[in-house]
Amino acid sequence: MKFKIKPLWVIFFTIFVDLLGFGILVPVIPLLLADPQSSYYLLPKSVPLSQGYILLGFLTAIFSIMQFLAAPILGQLSDRWGRKKIIAFSLSGTTISYFVFAIGIITKNIPLLFISRGFDGITAGAIAAAQAAIADITPPEKRVKNFGLMSAAFGLGFIAGPFIGGRLSDPTLVSWFNAATPFWFAGILSFLNVISIIFFFPETLKSFSENARIYLARSVGNILKGLSLSKYRTIFLTIFLYTSGFAFFITLFNVYLIEKFSFTQRNIGDFFAYLGIWGIITQAVIVGFIAKKFKEQAVIRIGIIMTGLFVLLFFIPSVWTCLLFITPLFAIFNGLAGTNIIALLSKTANEKIQGRVMGINASVQALAFSFPPIFSGFVAAKFNPGASILASSIIIIFSGLVFWIFYRPSSST
Repeated sequence: MKFKIKPLWVIFFTIFVDLLGFGILVPVIPLLLADPQSSYYLLPKSVPLSQGYILLGFLTAIFSIMQFLAAPILGQLSDRWGRKKIIAFSLSGTTISYFVFAIGIITKNIPLLFISRGFDGITAGAIAAAQAAIADITPPEKRVKNFGLMSAAFGLGFIAGPFIGGRLSDPTLVSWFNAATPFWFAGILSFLNVISIIFFFPETLKSFSENARIYLARSVGNILKGLSLSKYRTIFLTIFLYTSGFAFFITLFNVYLIEKFSFTQRNIGDFFAYLGIWGIITQAVIVGFIAKKFKEQAVIRIGIIMTGLFVLLFFIPSVWTCLLFITPLFAIFNGLAGTNIIALLSKTANEKIQGRVMGINASVQALAFSFPPIFSGFVAAKFNPGASILASSIIIIFSGLVFWIFYRPSSST
């Protein structure tokens, strides 16, 4: 009897592992470049801490910059060569990048860390190809359900990643654990994922576009196209500003937790896992309930503004336990705003151009995650990590005001 695994489960595992690997970075990276008290700190003591903030910003950004340039090309190649090959290629790149990052930590080689993250960005096409595979094998009436399961895999990966990263890097739990251990673990898991794709995942694309032209500058073209479409311009501008603000927040919030509350990597991992749990609750329960009561544009207006305000509230507590009460509301409003603005974008586009519009949106979000981490590092170097959080709040609130003032529903919406 031949052993068979449903392709969807392989896809969900792929998405879970991809987000788990991203989450593992969260509690570990600040120890390397932004916490001189850590035994894992890689910079010489003579180098000012401000330089560590700047390096951290660039290290965070390089992945998104490479992904912005490469992901649309891999998406086109998945239409030409098939989903299976691109997913296997992308996961192989991710596997190598994790091992290289671990070696960079052990050898205290900072350039190797940058090479690792840049290479991972170039090969980061697994998620897009996996999403296309879901569409390939799922009838239209079941796509909402399966994409919902995909979102759950996203959420579970982001919950497990920081939790695992915080613990596998803690030598007080096991003596041989260190900052490189989470990356060896993630690399092994990614390698097993490659094996699962090769042996258990059938090709889902039935019609190959073998002669289709590959556009190397598709990402830049997507941005220009988004600016030229007046019907979607305000939505894309809002998404860009909102995502940029969130990038400011996510880049140095872990450093802010270290400086203000003396968080260890375990504390950071637990906090982000807690944030992820509330994100899952929002998607599973609250989004559907709110959708029955209010239109998307109303939820977006309130959700974005309140997200920005709750980012600001993270400044207030003097004891870390107060974060436990702010975080759920931040996660809820952030989840409502993010989900509803994508739903509004999809609703505004007719079926014939859904793929194109979502492709433009992917490029807009990738660009929004590319350069804010760099600016965030310079802001923290000039002032302190808290200033980056303040900038995040201002940008997010501004994005909400832009939507509130300039968005006008089209007749099709």
